[in-house]
This record gives sequence, C-alpha cells and structure tokens, in this order.
Amino acid sequence: MRLSTTARMALAAILLALVSGLVPVAFLWHATHDDAIEELRRDTVEQSESLAAVERRAGEAALRVAIEQARAADDGSLVAAIVDRRGTRLAGAGPDRFDITLTDPAFRIERLAADGPWSQREAGFIARRIGAGWLVSGRQLDDWETAQRTIERALFLSMLFSFLLGIAGGLVLTRYVTRRIDAVATTADAVAAGDLARRVVVAEGRGDAFDRLGGRVNAMLDKIERLMGELRIVTDSVAHDLRSPIARLRARAEAALAAEDPAQRDAALAGLVTETEIVTRMLAVLLEISRSEAATRTSFAEAAPAELLTALAELYEPLAEEDGVTLHLALDADPSPMPLHRELLSQALANLVDNALRHAGDSGEIVLRLTAGEGEIRFQVEDRGPGIPAEQQAEARRRFGRLDPARSKPGAGLGLALVEAVARLHGGRLDLGDNGPGLIAAIVLPRG
Repeated sequence: MRLSTTARMALAAILLALVSGLVPVAFLWHATHDDAIEELRRDTVEQSESLAAVERRAGEAALRVAIEQARAADDGSLVAAIVDRRGTRLAGAGPDRFDITLTDPAFRIERLAADGPWSQREAGFIARRIGAGWLVSGRQLDDWETAQRTIERALFLSMLFSFLLGIAGGLVLTRYVTRRIDAVATTADAVAAGDLARRVVVAEGRGDAFDRLGGRVNAMLDKIERLMGELRIVTDSVAHDLRSPIARLRARAEAALAAEDPAQRDAALAGLVTETEIVTRMLAVLLEISRSEAATRTSFAEAAPAELLTALAELYEPLAEEDGVTLHLALDADPSPMPLHRELLSQALANLVDNALRHAGDSGEIVLRLTAGEGEIRFQVEDRGPGIPAEQQAEARRRFGRLDPARSKPGAGLGLALVEAVARLHGGRLDLGDNGPGLIAAIVLPRG
C-alpha cells in the first residue's frame, strides 16, 4: 500500500516523538544500570577483602564467626559462604551447592545454583581461595532489580506518552498541511475551469513556506492572466490589422483581373505585391516575437557590444544617407564581451533604427550610443522626432499598439513589442525617454 505524502509526514512525526522520548529514558536507564552494578561491585570487593583479612589473621574458625555475625543482620540477599573445591557449602549463607566455576578473585554476576530458590535470581559475587576451600561472598540483585523494574515502567510510560503525542501531532500536522495544500489545489482547479482572477489566500506578515508557495503560485497566475490577456489582444489585433490589407489584396486582385489596359493591370499587380509584402512583414515580426520569447540562454554566445553596434551603424549609414539623415556612432564605453543572442539583439536594434529613420524629424539626425552604468550597459538610439509622450509609452510597447488611432500611417505596431521581448530575453528592459525633442529608446542589459 502506497502512503500519501501527508500520511508519511504524520508517521515521521510519530517516529520523531518516539525517538525524542525514548532517547533520554534509555540514557537514564543505562546510566542507572551502570551505577547500580558499580555500587554492587564495590560492596562485594570490600566485603570479600574484609572476610579474607579475617581468615588470614585468625584462621578459618574466626572467618566462620565473622560470617555468622554478618548473617545476624537478617540480610536475605547476603551471600557469604565457605565451600569446598566441588562447590558444596561448608558454612555461611548461600545455596547448599554452588554451581559456579571457582576461579581467582574477579567480580562476576551469575546464578549461584542450577535449581532451588537460589536459582531464581542472579548475584554479584567474588570467589576467593582460602586454605583448602573457597570463600564466596557477594549479594543477590534484589534491590537492583527493583530499581530496574521502576525504570522500565517509566520507560514504558514515556514511550506510550510519546506514541500518543506523536499520533496527536501527526494528525494536527496532517490536517494543517492538507488544508493548506487543498487551498492551492482549489485555486488551481478554479483557474483551470476559467476563473483566471482566483488567487491563493496568503496571510499578511506570516511568511511561512506555504505562504511563500502561495505567493509564487499567485505570481505565476498573474503572468498567465497577463499572457492570456495579451493573447486575446493579439488575436483581436491580428484580425483587425489583417482585415484591411487582405481586403486591399482582394480589391487589387479583382482590379488586375478586370483591367483590360496592360498598364492598369501592371499597376494593380504592383499594388498587390506591396500589400503582400506588408502582410508578410507583419507575420515575420510576430514570428520574431514568438521566437525571442521561446529562446533560452543556451543559444547565447560571447559578443562584444561595441562591435555589434558598430556593425549596425555601418549597415544603416547608406540607408540614412539616402533618406537625408545623418547617423552618428557614439561609443561612450567599451564593455568586455558578454553572452548575447546576437541575431535577435541586432534585429531589435534594427527595429529601433527603422523607427528613428521614419521619425527622425527635420533635423535628420540619429545617434547610436553605447554607454555603461553601474552593473548595466545601454544600447541607445536617439532621434530628434516628435518622441512618445509618457502617457502613450505603454500603448507603444503593446503588441499592435498604435499611437495613430486612425492607423493612417504605415506600420503594424509590433516593433517596440519585439524590442521589449528581446530585452526581457537578456534579463534587461526597454527604456523610452525624452531627447528634448525626440525619442531615446534604450535596450538596457545587465552586465556579467
């Protein structure tokens, strides 16, 4: 059976609670166990040396008296006996027969007898040779076992409490996580059903992981909503802007078919070619915009900004001269080569130069300028035309945005949209400014 993520998180919480409760209790049990054994060892060694000293000073008879005096204290756990080499008790307290290996003095914990009452519990003892026999002295583990059972009960209760606490914590955690995830899933379902305005509720000031996730989802939905809006605008604009040239195409085609005069037919066909070029150019720009938005940085290559702008100036100088426009190249900076999509960036700059040639104004002057600021470089195209008022810049950036409501001037309103898409591809932006008079259009790219 495959467990859900929340169920696995709940089990992890339960295990964590168990471990957190078990570790300190186990440490306490281990420490207490070691202390009890060490205390038993010290008492046994002291008792064994004391009885052996009596035997060395006064003989075995005095040892028997000392053992009997120790038994008089009515200590039921006391082990103090004189045994022969086969383990048979000759005097003292202990089983009648010791089923242990009689070796040199060393503290051990074993059962002293194989059967009978002394076989029920272990004892800590030392066996020491005295004359022809052995002195076995020590103590049964009654007290230590009692303490051990107390610790074991505490350990069990601690584990039970930790287990119950883990279950409660797991349930609370599962419910909390499920509720927060359901909120995101419900929003995603609503958006998928067409409610693009739905957003994940994000608490102000809390800023936990789910709120950060909700913020990212909302940002993604904002972008999707914006792109969907742009797609609708593009669709409407394409339909609107293509309707006129296609109508003109039809009219010129019909005129060419109806014309009997060859000159009139040639004029109609020439107009037909012109209208076809307009539609083709419009579709080409749309494809360039889509291409720039779909491109990735893997298609970038190292290129020198100054060389790119110089090549563009050399390309457009003859065209500018034909139009009576003076084109200046101003390299105010010479930044080192950087990753660029050379083809798309050249196309975007060419669009800016084309716009400047159409709107250069009576002064007929265009400046291609390369500047560098803190952490960024600017490819600027400056002209002395009418410029774009600040309140109309958003419309100028929009696809099919036209500053001429009557659309009496040529153009499809796609040039700046392409430039802005290329700037975004490079992680930069398109700046439009006043050249007093004229327009400064700049592609601003981050350096490095």
